[in-house]
Amino acid sequence: MITYRQIQHSDNQGLAKIIRSSLIEFTDKLEGTVYMDPTTDDLFTLFQKEKSIYFVAEQEGNILGGGGLYPGEGMGIHTIELVKMYLTAEARGKGIGYKLLDMSVNKAREFGFKNVYLETLPELKPALHLYEKYGFEYIDHPIGNTGHGGCDVWMILNL
Repeated sequence: MITYRQIQHSDNQGLAKIIRSSLIEFTDKLEGTVYMDPTTDDLFTLFQKEKSIYFVAEQEGNILGGGGLYPGEGMGIHTIELVKMYLTAEARGKGIGYKLLDMSVNKAREFGFKNVYLETLPELKPALHLYEKYGFEYIDHPIGNTGHGGCDVWMILNL
């Protein structure tokens, strides 16, 4: 049985490993991505910020992945960013990513945001398919200052 919960401090190492191994699996473009982001090693602390949240999918004590929301710098008051959404290879294609995405979007509405923004890489095709299926639309420019200049695919969902 898969359970979904908010991040705990003890999740940091496992989530960082999932994020970095997923990026290595799909691309060699790591500079300017979450791979190099120092916050990847301490997601629990990062998501203590007001109007931020990170969800973890877990099965029998094993972390399958996670994803969350973060009110990034320069996003404005109406837009929140979907961030650090990654799954283990074994967890993909089973609806887990969709559930994490849906939980995040519903929380964005609850927080009062009007848009959910994300940045990603074209190589992450399974993620792009998920975002498209959910209703995210491509835009031709980044929003805010995420610090991930290596990401060159930008999408938004109007809530």
